Amino acid sequence: MHNWLEPKYLEWLEQGFAVTLMLSACAALCATLLGFALAVAHTARGAAMRRAATLYVFVFRNSPLLVQLLFWYFGATALLPSDWMTWLNTPHVLSAGPLTMRWPNFELFAGWIGLTCYTTAFIGEEFRAGMRGVSHAQEQAALALGMGRFTTLRYVILPQAVRIATPPLAGQYMNLVKNSSLTMAIGVGELSYMSRQVDTETFKTFQSFGTTTVFYVLTIAFIEVALVLWQRTGVRALQRGRA
Repeated sequence: MHNWLEPKYLEWLEQGFAVTLMLSACAALCATLLGFALAVAHTARGAAMRRAATLYVFVFRNSPLLVQLLFWYFGATALLPSDWMTWLNTPHVLSAGPLTMRWPNFELFAGWIGLTCYTTAFIGEEFRAGMRGVSHAQEQAALALGMGRFTTLRYVILPQAVRIATPPLAGQYMNLVKNSSLTMAIGVGELSYMSRQVDTETFKTFQSFGTTTVFYVLTIAFIEVALVLWQRTGVRALQRGRA
């Protein structure tokens, strides 16, 4: 046990893990909402909106995430007001029970924006594929019954599209957790960043990155278990509805 990491360094990794979870959760929530809107925009009657949605997906899916993160990190200084930059560059501390998380706030903000914009393009395509998986005959039947376009979208198409898109969405959330490690390139104190800090100070490479790997694997496993439970709940609800 004396060859393993000291409590001080384990606490560093725990803090980095907490930042990874928080960053991934915030980016996942925002990307899900924006991706949903992006998928709906693809069905808009206006050609301009459809083209804008297509252009967004083309740009963000076909450029490296690392380049996008660097763009938001270095480009934000020219885009944001000086007062905002002053606040973002001011150190902040967040205490959650025994844990005290410290991070460079501007780097975290840039990482959140970069991950959100990048993941939105992929989640939007998953929602779009789910919507395509709904039979066109159901939409026509709803319209024949007098339902409006948005009512049909809300009550007929989207519930089924979400169910179809759930498994690939879970895969995107897993990718998001793993992609969050790239934010270390702009100085975000997430799990991978902290593991390098521990390795640099202790020279215990196996222990440092081994512990980090366990954290990542447990997070991905949690998402997979949540997906299985979600699918089982949906099947049971469908069986009760048929009964």
